Amino acid sequence: MGIGWSRLLAAAAAHGHNRGVTGKFATLSGDANVKAVLGPTNTGKTHLAIERLCAHSSGAIGFPLRLLAREVYDKVCAIKGPKEVALITGEERIEPPGARWLLCTVEAMPRDTEERAFVALDEVQLAADRERGHIFTDRLLNARGREETMLLGSSTMEPMIRSLLPEAGITTRPRFSTLRHAGAAKLSRLPPRSAIVAFSAEQVYAVAEMLRRFRGGAAVVMGALSPQTRNAQVALFQSGEVDYIVATDAIGMGLNLDVSHVAFAGLSKFDGVRQRRLTPAEMAQIAGRAGRHQKDGTFGTLSGGGRDVAFTDEEVYAIEEHRFAPISHLFWRDGDPRHDNLDTLIADLEAKPGEPGLVPAPEAIDLGVLKRLAEEPEIAAGVTSPALVARFWDVCSLPDFRQLGIENHARFVARLWQDLRSGDLGSDYVAARIAELDKPDGDIDTLQGRIAAIRSWAYICQRPDWVLAKEEMAARARAAEARLSDALHGRLTERFVNRRTAVLMKTMGKDANLLRVELAEDGAVSVEGEVIGHLDGFRFVVDARTGHDDRKLLLAAAERHMPELLAQKAGHLIASQFGELTIERGEILRGEQVVAVLREGKAIAAPRIELARELAALAPVQRTQLAEALDLWLARELAPLAPLTKLEEAARDPAAGSEVRALLLSVIAGRGVIARERTGLAQVPQERRRELRKLGVTIGALDIFVPALLKPAPRKLLRAIGADRRFLREDMASVIPGGQKLPAGYRHAGKQAIRVDMAEKLFRAAHESRGSGRKRFIVDAALGTSMGLAPGSFVRLMREAGFRKIPAPVLPEGAFGPPQPDLWEWRAPRKDQPAARKPEAAPREGNAFAALADLMR
Repeated sequence: MGIGWSRLLAAAAAHGHNRGVTGKFATLSGDANVKAVLGPTNTGKTHLAIERLCAHSSGAIGFPLRLLAREVYDKVCAIKGPKEVALITGEERIEPPGARWLLCTVEAMPRDTEERAFVALDEVQLAADRERGHIFTDRLLNARGREETMLLGSSTMEPMIRSLLPEAGITTRPRFSTLRHAGAAKLSRLPPRSAIVAFSAEQVYAVAEMLRRFRGGAAVVMGALSPQTRNAQVALFQSGEVDYIVATDAIGMGLNLDVSHVAFAGLSKFDGVRQRRLTPAEMAQIAGRAGRHQKDGTFGTLSGGGRDVAFTDEEVYAIEEHRFAPISHLFWRDGDPRHDNLDTLIADLEAKPGEPGLVPAPEAIDLGVLKRLAEEPEIAAGVTSPALVARFWDVCSLPDFRQLGIENHARFVARLWQDLRSGDLGSDYVAARIAELDKPDGDIDTLQGRIAAIRSWAYICQRPDWVLAKEEMAARARAAEARLSDALHGRLTERFVNRRTAVLMKTMGKDANLLRVELAEDGAVSVEGEVIGHLDGFRFVVDARTGHDDRKLLLAAAERHMPELLAQKAGHLIASQFGELTIERGEILRGEQVVAVLREGKAIAAPRIELARELAALAPVQRTQLAEALDLWLARELAPLAPLTKLEEAARDPAAGSEVRALLLSVIAGRGVIARERTGLAQVPQERRRELRKLGVTIGALDIFVPALLKPAPRKLLRAIGADRRFLREDMASVIPGGQKLPAGYRHAGKQAIRVDMAEKLFRAAHESRGSGRKRFIVDAALGTSMGLAPGSFVRLMREAGFRKIPAPVLPEGAFGPPQPDLWEWRAPRKDQPAARKPEAAPREGNAFAALADLMR
């Protein structure tokens, strides 16, 4: 046992409490109440901790970021009330008297947590971080709740937790959604709602500038931004004003974004010591931002420009399957050093743990500043008493927000110590320093520097005995940071967002029908609130203020939206005579009044309008104008049925071939979904099935369906126009209670029913587990559980697709060990191949999807 550990035991005996560090002290520290909840991103760990916090009479949670602490503070305040909740960070303290629930950064988390019923520590894997690891290790070993302690983090921490806290209970949680590798792509081909991750400010700016020119811009997130600026930039992305966000690896923690794809601009970074490649766990922490809750996500790299980067096969496998090398050591530093004198303090801070799994922490900035200033005779000579040593150490612990390095930061700390050695900082002096920084002019780098400096003063003002009138000074520092953050957000938006280009690029995208295109009473045309021109009669005229470079883009946008513009104009005409219109039960209604009846037309998605009898008194010219206006309005309202229209057009095309046309007619008759055995799929040649996929048709194991027609909007519309009279489930939830009559788009699953596309997702996952034709294999039911499918329903559903569950044998009485998992077998449930064809060969080896591909033939 090392020196530090001997002193720990001595201190515990002297003060009547245990400063336990490892498993041998765990029982005295109440580690039997410790619960570790581990897993990848998007598993609901933080949400669980908030629920447990609010369920206890008091509690505290330590977070890795001030931004995340503030976000959770707002949530808990909404539940418990602001008078009961405190926010404690280095730069901000909101502490109502008697507050029972604390949300903190880990550094600011009180060490005397035993008086709280519940304590949680988020992102515990940061105990292996070179810069902050020792702080997380100290809280992991010593922060305990009276009734319950919860550790949240990556599964890579499991071996260390079992070693250091053997009595702790460990629970692992699966990710709610799937994360898949999408390969490399050029910046110009990245899908909307993408995040691009770079590892230097210069690269972030370069990528954001390219996106501004060609995609209308991007939000920017970097660790150097203040929380307020970061929130404002995230809001810019979340609101949909821009479709891209460019960030450093700061995006990997504490930011929940509506991101569908994460693209890495590089796979290496400078970690403070050297330039190195990211570890797979670090890659996964960032890539895991793609897809939230049950929405799947993808990740990949940027290509082009001579800087191609690529993941190895091993890295892709690790990220997709969430399998990483376990953390083998944690960084440790004495969290409660003695303050007898400077030499003792430094010796304690440099002491080795002497315990397996813990290693000395690299010299952090606070220790480096302490040692640097302790070498100054005029400073060291004045630090003579334990109280002065403790105060001096607090001053040296001032974070280096400005990233100045040890030498420059030490000079700032030395100047600060001259005033704090003998008393408090005067409020006039502090107010003057804040006023010097409170200038919202300048460029991005200037404002970032001022925000970093003001954060130092915000930290100083939060200390209990450093500043006179500290409440007033702290409020001034926060107000200055807010003004500077607003100014920085404005500069970033001004530099990296071209709003008109962003709107018009969306206009040219595949989802243009989802954009808000408006026609004002004066004829002005706007897309997402941005005026692009006006209608002169039915002719579009480009905005006269538009420059020559944008004119072609505006004309293209107008051409794309011309049908919608004319429909809006027709809508104004209708509204002036009839008011608001709705479609119900195959009729067009104004309130309860029938305006027109929808009759069978040339296609299901194109019904014919027959004006109501009450309108027969209109003049023929007026009736014709009204019918034409209604046709335009109806065409706009039927836009969600575009996928069905596409199928109907293909079914009328002789070039498609009789087999494909027959199958398409079956899908159309089923209004977008039909059981596979009823489609005649066996008659469709293998090479022609690609045409079905291009039309948006999915050939599933049990059903053939169009995913776009399983959404609430098209289903409601099909029922409203009278094309589908089956029972409607308006929200089209993934899993619903079963019954004799199912809503359109669902199939039975035991006592429940599941949407056919969700069922197909389960079948594909099972075939992936089946791999290369193994007779027996393991199927993970977690995906079905996350959808809301009961275990019995899951088994019944899988049986329909040919999967048979083989229960694991029960351990003999008196035997011990982990239970064996249930195994599964698969047999093709039907043959839909032509009779003349030879029997199917065994599933191909190699590709993980080979078995599924065989089924889909």
